[in-house]
Amino acid sequence: MTAYLLRRVPTALLVLLLASVLIFGILRFIPGGPEAALLGPDASPSDVQALRHELGLDRSFFAQYLTWISSILRLDFGRSYQVGGEISALISFGLVNTLVLTGAALLVAVVLAVGLALAVTVFDNRWLSAVVTGVNAAAIAIPTFVLGTLLVLLAGVRLRWLPAGGAPPDGYLTEPTIAVQYLILPAITLGLPTGAMLARFLTESLHTELGKPYAVTARSLGVSQRRIVLRHALRNALPATVTAFGLLVGGLLGGAILVETVFGYPGLGMLTEQGIFSRDYPLVQVLLLLSVTVFIVVQLLADVAHAWLDPRIRLGARS
Repeated sequence: MTAYLLRRVPTALLVLLLASVLIFGILRFIPGGPEAALLGPDASPSDVQALRHELGLDRSFFAQYLTWISSILRLDFGRSYQVGGEISALISFGLVNTLVLTGAALLVAVVLAVGLALAVTVFDNRWLSAVVTGVNAAAIAIPTFVLGTLLVLLAGVRLRWLPAGGAPPDGYLTEPTIAVQYLILPAITLGLPTGAMLARFLTESLHTELGKPYAVTARSLGVSQRRIVLRHALRNALPATVTAFGLLVGGLLGGAILVETVFGYPGLGMLTEQGIFSRDYPLVQVLLLLSVTVFIVVQLLADVAHAWLDPRIRLGARS
């Protein structure tokens, strides 16, 4: 396992470095820089040049990048141009809400995926398989913002079963029952497409395992389908599914921006949306780099879990 990690970590660090250069470069070459957002369209050229000098934008690209990345490594994220305040404080405020929402969405996705995949493979019913396939297709096809809007209109506005948006006014620990009510709609909206894709992948992996000689032999000996799936096929199908799960978590990060915007949820997604529309480049580039970092770390953890579940990965790394 140590040899496997030593091989994977340098690659992850290289990808993170290249991503930081790309993020910094793309934002710098977008027409209409931060000086245009701060001064407005009627600013004189001398005012624009003075502000560019004050912000260090008149320096070379690599000089600006080295200054920025060195500050990031010191955990000095700078100040926000438009939203206002220290970027670290803004991120710490929204990070808790986003982590809670993402955790709830992951719970919805895992429960949905495992439940649907096991139902289809254990009962092996043609009609049930057709219904599950249709549900999966609909969950994947419906855009996140459409599903969120429909849930808000139905459960939040018309039926008034759940809050239509926002976050718990007293936090998540003061009154957990109220906090759960605020999480149900956005968690379903964010987790449903991921759960549907994960269910499809896990179902295919289980069907592949059930077609292998050990499963065929077990059935011929009279072992029940339920026992074969739960005791043998599920464990063998997990390694590839865990890798796919790591990739799908990255989709949750992108979907969080739309979900938090639809539900008015004060997390990193809404903060990213505010930064983009106000051209708050220091804030946006830190949030993008944070998203890439989280994606790489999750993918690395998924690879480690894959290696732990599948000894062939560890043996291959050792050899």
